[in-house]
Amino acid sequence: MSNILNVRYDSKPIYDINITDDFSSIIDSITGFMIPGRKVCIISDTNVSKFHLDDMIRLLESDPASTFLRIDSYVIEAGERSKNTDNILSLIKYLIERKYDRNDLLIALGGGVIGDMTGFAAAIYLRGIRFVQVPTSLLAMVDSSIGGKTGVDLDGYKNMVGAFHMPKYVHINVNALKTLPEREHISGFAEIIKHAVIKSSDYFEYLYDNVCPALDKDVTVLKKIIYDSCVIKRDVVEEDPLEKGIRAYLNFGHTIGHAIEKYYDFSLLHGECVSLGMVVSSYISYKKGLITLKTHEKIREILRAYGLPVDLSDIRRYSDIEFNPDEIIRITANDKKADGNMIKYVLINDIGSVYIDKTVTPDMAKNALREAL
Repeated sequence: MSNILNVRYDSKPIYDINITDDFSSIIDSITGFMIPGRKVCIISDTNVSKFHLDDMIRLLESDPASTFLRIDSYVIEAGERSKNTDNILSLIKYLIERKYDRNDLLIALGGGVIGDMTGFAAAIYLRGIRFVQVPTSLLAMVDSSIGGKTGVDLDGYKNMVGAFHMPKYVHINVNALKTLPEREHISGFAEIIKHAVIKSSDYFEYLYDNVCPALDKDVTVLKKIIYDSCVIKRDVVEEDPLEKGIRAYLNFGHTIGHAIEKYYDFSLLHGECVSLGMVVSSYISYKKGLITLKTHEKIREILRAYGLPVDLSDIRRYSDIEFNPDEIIRITANDKKADGNMIKYVLINDIGSVYIDKTVTPDMAKNALREAL
């Protein structure tokens, strides 16, 4: 059974998000907009390709209309460290050598790294080629595959080189999560909890009440969670497609989170760093008198319930680098969310209500890092 969400731009429908439990319907969706006799390149990584690449190729080859002139695949090393300009240039060179043109198609089969890289390559190759998102991680399903933000890291700084380039279609197969390692599955819930904190107290309570089935990969519960998160992200993206206003709310936890991610040399997963960033931003909100200590502790508690890191003892499970708040705050100055000399933080008025704050000083952030973590 499928749940289909339509995403609009300037009030016009531009692509569908199909939340289902297998890959089969991807054929009809792609052939619906493809010109017959075109090439398709499936881009994946060394982890995901072992489970899903051959099945995807066989599925596309089974198209009775023979829409695809040729099906290629391009596999990169798994992990955040592969999300760089060198790999983008290598991919583009491959597309040139295989004579891809604007009417051909790229398919991103993987997590957020693959989705970001494929989208960015699609944005800059021949000034724009079509691509499809087929996210296989929970984090990518609810966040990075939706909204057209693409990019790569530069010298370890997150997503400093990028472009807005909307996909033609997003296909979410919830059963693909069965092959996802537990730590990565847990990591995805950071973005899900973020959606609840910024937009919906009811959703927050649902997540609170369904920790066990969500972590156990209950398909019914995950489908609802993924659908609700996609609705929140879709609605924000439609209102602010180029991040000039409320779309920045989706950066809750990311200012500090990205700095932690770089400081610990990507030994922590993105969602784990966002979790830590949310704890710090929530604590800053408490110290500024915006929320009560009880609300801060409730956010920390739900993150802990989902197995996400919330303090230094959790960080030390993954890295032996010494905690250095001064260096972490220094890194935030180079974040893409900086605005002149000010660092933008998303702070909380209440669960379901956030705003952009430019008054958080480096000392305030450092103190919050020390006290909250």
